[in-house]
Amino acid sequence: MTADGRLVAAVRARDVDAVREALGAGADPNARGADGLPLLWEAVLGFDHEVAEVLVDQGADPDRPQHDGTTLLLRAVDLGSPALVTAVLGKDPALRLSVDARERLLALARSWDETGAEEELRRRTGAVGPAHRVSLTEDHAKVEQVSLGGLTVRAGHGAVLTELEWAFRILTPVDELVNRAVRHRDALHVGQSACLYVFHNRRSRETWSALMAHHRHPDPAHRRFVATFLSCPFLRMGATVEYEAEETELIAAWAAVEPDGEVLAEVLRALSDRDHPDEEALGLRHADHPDPRVRSEVPRRLGAPLTAAGHACVLRLTRDPDAAVRRAAAGSLGDGRRTPQTRAALLALTRDESAAVQGAAADVLAHSADRTPEVADALAALLDVDDHLVRLAAAHGLAVRDDPRTALAVERLGPLSRPEYRYEHRADAVRDWRLRNRPGETRAPEEIRGSAGIRGSAGIRGSKET
Repeated sequence: MTADGRLVAAVRARDVDAVREALGAGADPNARGADGLPLLWEAVLGFDHEVAEVLVDQGADPDRPQHDGTTLLLRAVDLGSPALVTAVLGKDPALRLSVDARERLLALARSWDETGAEEELRRRTGAVGPAHRVSLTEDHAKVEQVSLGGLTVRAGHGAVLTELEWAFRILTPVDELVNRAVRHRDALHVGQSACLYVFHNRRSRETWSALMAHHRHPDPAHRRFVATFLSCPFLRMGATVEYEAEETELIAAWAAVEPDGEVLAEVLRALSDRDHPDEEALGLRHADHPDPRVRSEVPRRLGAPLTAAGHACVLRLTRDPDAAVRRAAAGSLGDGRRTPQTRAALLALTRDESAAVQGAAADVLAHSADRTPEVADALAALLDVDDHLVRLAAAHGLAVRDDPRTALAVERLGPLSRPEYRYEHRADAVRDWRLRNRPGETRAPEEIRGSAGIRGSAGIRGSKET
């Protein structure tokens, strides 16, 4: 089969690696399929942003007019997938595209956004029945796919508009961007994530001040958006720090007066990795807050190592009626102050009705220097819990103690080559125990690949302000 033939097959199979291989072997990125249309057309119509990105990066032309006068970039905007538009935009769109072409793309995205995906589909098709909706994930953000009258689009046109404006170097007013973002309640929606990205890259004093002013807005949705911006880890990674001190002071003052529980929880979360002398006092102040989302943030705000007051507060929160609060409290008990009360609380949490709480307690005990029989017995008792992560935490604790019940733990875990164990440092500890205690055994190749990767952590890519 020729390189172009392999490329056709790879695009249709949505196999990104095979697409790269075919292009590397000399396939034409502008090759056409049996229907006479460019392969990029097939990727775009299939919402395959990963394949589309590779094709465009390797020379496929998104601006070439098709039989109906449209371009693939225009069609991508029409389909409402932000990831697809980003993939097809190509290099230097603000310089490459004419003013008329840019205005046409912006107008199309704006029209869809103002009309709404379902209403526009009804206008185009005349369909009167119910639309079929499904929630999807694109590049870690959520977008709804809407099908009606034989047409399917993704309702991400607001995010597409935001991305196009930024790509075309249009500085949309801050208030307009915030209003666009808060239409979507979920902070993971593409409409919010696109605005967060733009604000991260537009951190001029004027933009930053206008955005921060929304933390006093009467609508909690506006305040929540600002808190999300301040707490978002992927925005903070690699970010400039010119406003770090001001943001920290703003957050601390805000946390003392915010009336909405959901917003307050996000504000407290924004204090993560920021040094403030009143952080423990803020945590203690909210330990009895009626909203469990706020109380679950308290243990993380009490510092490490815990002071006597912080330790007493966390011990009390281990008995909270909300499981998320108990889980957060369990995790904080790993930060110093090893007392009989600490051990008693953790042992009690291993018998909690929530598997997530059991797992958090087991992790702390597994990493502790406590080698008493009571701890080993508590870990062994978790080997029959249905949740595989709880069993893994227990197995890890037994393995590092060379407890004879580790053999049973290995059996309960199942194959250590399972995908969920691949980059787990806890699974590595169990593998190492097995090698030490079963002479002549070697790791399977997939287990070696797993342990050679990042153990117990994930890399986060941050973007740099321009």
